[in-house]
Amino acid sequence: MQPYELTLAGAAAAIRAGELSPVELTESVLGRIGAVEGRLEAYVTLAADSARRSAVRAEREIAAGRHRGPLHGIPFGLKDLIDAAGLPTTASSRVGAPHPPATDSAVAARLSAAGAVLLGKTHTHEFGYGLTTPQTRNARDHARIAGGSSGGSAVAVAAGAATFALGTDTGGSIRVPAALNGVVGLKPTYGLLPLHGVTSLSWSLDHVGPLTRTVEDAALVLTALAGHQSPPGTAATTAPTIRSGSPAAPRADLLPPESADLTGLRIGIPRQHYFERVDPSVEASVRAAIDQLQACGAELMDIDIPMARYLQATQWGLMVPEATAAHEQTLRSVPELYGEDVRALLEAGALVPAGDYLRAQRSRALMREAWTELFQQVDVVAAPSVPMAAVRAGQQRVEWPDGTVEAVSDAYVRLCAPANITGIPALSLPVGPDGTGLPAGLQLMGRPFDEATVLRVGRAYETASGSVGGPVPVAA
Repeated sequence: MQPYELTLAGAAAAIRAGELSPVELTESVLGRIGAVEGRLEAYVTLAADSARRSAVRAEREIAAGRHRGPLHGIPFGLKDLIDAAGLPTTASSRVGAPHPPATDSAVAARLSAAGAVLLGKTHTHEFGYGLTTPQTRNARDHARIAGGSSGGSAVAVAAGAATFALGTDTGGSIRVPAALNGVVGLKPTYGLLPLHGVTSLSWSLDHVGPLTRTVEDAALVLTALAGHQSPPGTAATTAPTIRSGSPAAPRADLLPPESADLTGLRIGIPRQHYFERVDPSVEASVRAAIDQLQACGAELMDIDIPMARYLQATQWGLMVPEATAAHEQTLRSVPELYGEDVRALLEAGALVPAGDYLRAQRSRALMREAWTELFQQVDVVAAPSVPMAAVRAGQQRVEWPDGTVEAVSDAYVRLCAPANITGIPALSLPVGPDGTGLPAGLQLMGRPFDEATVLRVGRAYETASGSVGGPVPVAA
């Protein structure tokens, strides 16, 4: 096995045992990038020289007995909406800032403090406003979309071109590409991780989170990112999310046990919304995974999703005007620099009446209350992450057997939006493959600030199913 094939946990254990050096691991991953990047285009900017310097520094620190933890010496990718000092944040757009930021974003600073090695910036759908990431190719099938908007991060992890990566999620932008490329994606509770230094799409829906090869790896990254007390007036203390008695301070230890025993855990299975207009092979894979959770001792309970018919309207009613407000100045001064799809959405947002935006805010408040009540009945909700595997590049619409025609972007956001609206944690882990050999995702959602339970269920599934794998072979 080559070092780039190791999971984060595996690489960290080897480094700690002195069996692998950060320099060896970083060189292996950089070599992998050189071998596959021409076919995948996961990266916007590659910082190979600085990555090598960071790896050397990590190696010296570890040799001197100053080991910072499991991320020390581990190479990672950063979505190009997240600032890293000295690297431009382009948002995969011609409108992006031409000058590199002088300081790290809060999350990049925390990874640096943990000793992680930054490889470079990964592609996003322009400004995070889309679910395809057209510059990047799917790691499993180059003729298909990578998913978005964190497509570059997901593809890099899937292909072994990063041991882990960070993405952002406003309407599914971590979970969708994770599902389509067969990796793990975690959207934490709104407010758990700071957004300082992250280019905003929609301030009240934006989240930062990890993409990894395993649930254990996701827990390790989240622990490094969230193992800090939030300062007064920021982060979790001001998060517009449901609380249900959850503490504002994040738990320092989020690593789930290796045990697959879920005895006593209640898992809610939606009667509506999540299994409507879903590809039969995707549904079959997700239901098989749910059966596996039941075999681990979990109790399955049928549940009704609150206000399901208003979910998508609420998501768009919040996101579209907030995104337009964030781009107000550049949309007026340099509209021609935006991609056609993103410009159309931003211009549409300018036409949303204030009353409609306020009604969407009221709808979200009601949904939060209803989901709080739902989580008094169950501990976790299990459902598909996406209604279908990756579509072919350029496909704009999907037609369902009932005659419904849906835009591809609407289809992919539909099952992810509830967790953004309510701010609850949501984990996508790979299941499948479907009839074409492509993966889909099992989505696990939990109470606010209860990432530990969501991660526990995800790891139990991995353990029981033996589904943890290495990087995807990349075709010529």
